[in-house]
Amino acid sequence: MAVPLAYSWRNLSTRRLTTALTAGGMALVVFVFAATLMLAEGLRQTLVATGSPGNAIVLRKGSETEVQSGIERAQAAAVATRPEIALGGDGRALAAKESVVLIGLTKKSTGKTSNVVIRGTAPASLTLRPQIRLASGRLPRPGTPEIMVGAAVAKGFANAEIGQSLRFGKREWPIVGIFDAGQTGFSSEIWGDADQLMPAFGRGAYSIVVAGLREPGLFDAFKEAVEADPRLQAEAWRETRYYEKQSDMMRKFLTVLGVALTAIFSLGAMIGATITMYSAVANRVPEIGTLRAIGFTRGSILAAFLLESMFLGLLGGVAGVGLAAGLSFVSFSTTNFQTFSELSFKFALAPWIVALSLAFSLVMGVVGGFLPAVRASRMNIVAALRQG
Repeated sequence: MAVPLAYSWRNLSTRRLTTALTAGGMALVVFVFAATLMLAEGLRQTLVATGSPGNAIVLRKGSETEVQSGIERAQAAAVATRPEIALGGDGRALAAKESVVLIGLTKKSTGKTSNVVIRGTAPASLTLRPQIRLASGRLPRPGTPEIMVGAAVAKGFANAEIGQSLRFGKREWPIVGIFDAGQTGFSSEIWGDADQLMPAFGRGAYSIVVAGLREPGLFDAFKEAVEADPRLQAEAWRETRYYEKQSDMMRKFLTVLGVALTAIFSLGAMIGATITMYSAVANRVPEIGTLRAIGFTRGSILAAFLLESMFLGLLGGVAGVGLAAGLSFVSFSTTNFQTFSELSFKFALAPWIVALSLAFSLVMGVVGGFLPAVRASRMNIVAALRQG
């Protein structure tokens, strides 16, 4: 015969202060756990959203990032002739030959210098990135040193507003527009004309070629042709997979850090749950004896106290996830370990994070309440009743 669930829940509600304090400790642990996972997931989502499944990106063979890559002009021209590439409205191949370099800008918040990606673009660059829209100002004119900055750059760095100018490459670059790229990595970049930027940095080769395919299903054929051509010495990636790969190192670091911190904090939370449940057992010895006397088995008593501890953990889990959900409105800026450039993104609460956090809180409840539950189930009926 099982002890009713209401019995376990009612016992928690009668000890409101103790329950609130113990659940609060668990809530803080779950909050740290969920927040770390949300940070890693936000980074992943931001970089994945940066790419488009219909685009392919071509880099020099062996290059890990755009910054490291180099595609000679003749090689870039050869890539752009592939039949898998769609044609734009002007009848030309929808391919953008881009250069990518890093420059140092001063952060408004700290006054320190941080790396920012500056992307030399082609006329097709905006067509290939439909998520980008002009927020204010105007687009840079081709063949001029005009630039436009992403919304995150304008917000986070000094002298990055319309009407101001940035000095790099031994010249001044006037800012004529601010663009909004949503929750993508492009919001943390500066864009200008590739043919103006490359000579300023002493570059004779492009960094990458971005190609819009006629159909996403043509990617495998495009990749095989590019990588088999001995003239190119290049490799092709689906753009979404390329940017997701950029998040791998940072995401793993954040996850490991979060798990390590959570493991340390959870020990305290589980000790608190154990003390709370031991106290509950000590205060209900006659009650436990009565339950055993009227026919409830040791297993039923064990299950009842474990459920009580699990309810305690679940309360903490729900509270912790609720607190973490508020972080969804918070932006975070950090250095991308792959490119060493500044990247702005938001915490992202995914369904799997909610499920994992609640499961973790239940585990804390079970571990914290197991020994007290065992003690309750092993009590001698006669000895327990005598304490009544």
